[in-house]
Amino acid sequence: QVRLVESGGALVQAGGSLRLSCAASGSILAVNVMGWYRQAPGKQRELVATITTSDGSTNYADSVKGRFTISRDNAKNTVSLQMNSLKVEDTAVYYCNADLYDTWYDRRNYWGQGTQVTVSS
Repeated sequence: QVRLVESGGALVQAGGSLRLSCAASGSILAVNVMGWYRQAPGKQRELVATITTSDGSTNYADSVKGRFTISRDNAKNTVSLQMNSLKVEDTAVYYCNADLYDTWYDRRNYWGQGTQVTVSS
């Protein structure tokens, strides 16, 4: 069993910063990609940023480029999202995601429980 636990969500004013963290634990053999997605009320879940653990390559949604930075610690199976210059439209539940191989050599995809980020004007 694999578990993803997020932290760092909060209420912040527009223009402020937040840092989200996610730790993966359990029966993990190797992590391929970790990332963050978000879902605002009434909208579909969308990609925010992903990072490949092998070479650190990143991918960002156009809406967050230049403001958000994703990073990872491979040794700890953690991923973080530094969010700067936050906008009201960044308000959403942010979900951590991991694409990994478990100790049974099965490739699986896992989601965290989500953490609320609210940006006030």
